[in-house]
Amino acid sequence: MIALASPASAADPKPDAIIKTQSVSARVLLDDRVKSDPALSADCLAEGKKWIEKNAAEAAASRKSDPQFFKDGGWEFERKYSVRSIVGDRYVSVLRDDYMDTHAAHPNSDVNTILWDKTAAKRISIRPFFSETSDNGATMKAMQKAVIASLKVEKKKRDAGDTATSEWFKDVQPSLLKIGAVTLAPSTEAGKSSGLTFHYPPYAVGPYAEGQYVAFVPWEALKPYLSPEGARIFGGARPKGDEDSGQ
Repeated sequence: MIALASPASAADPKPDAIIKTQSVSARVLLDDRVKSDPALSADCLAEGKKWIEKNAAEAAASRKSDPQFFKDGGWEFERKYSVRSIVGDRYVSVLRDDYMDTHAAHPNSDVNTILWDKTAAKRISIRPFFSETSDNGATMKAMQKAVIASLKVEKKKRDAGDTATSEWFKDVQPSLLKIGAVTLAPSTEAGKSSGLTFHYPPYAVGPYAEGQYVAFVPWEALKPYLSPEGARIFGGARPKGDEDSGQ
């Protein structure tokens, strides 16, 4: 079963940015929680507009050179920004889900994340929550080990144990830039985060048919490596509903 971000239907919210031509239908959607923060909303919308403009230009060029591939309509793109958690009334985790249909063998999807610091009004990494995050350092190696352990559990749930191999996990590296797109998971304790969730699009850690994967690392697994700010924001357990939703 493949879970793709589905394109908008007539019942969906009005896009916050849209391009519609013979070559392409491309749109950006921000959820209400993103829109409630003007700085975050502006940041996401500016990025989303650049993305659809780039794809619209590529679609127009492709239609000009290969018009036969557009006889059934134009390419379709959609980017959705949605708030996953708000921790300590400061750190906002945003999921960025993309849907792409370029008339290839099948549509595709991608997922990425944004960690927004409301106080500084800018994007940040998870670096402030740990005492050190050097490539191949103790923190990142512990994080990598916990991510791969979680992915193996998720694959077992899907009867996909035969792809729980080092070959599929080779790109999950002990580096902030190569371990995966990360969010702060919600918690049973108000204002806290229960740990980190890592989001992987199709093909990243398994074949296309397996769809997206989410790996959860409880904060306790990383407790020895937390900075004072990390110790302040982490606590509690992952809500059961969060686990069931696959986020």
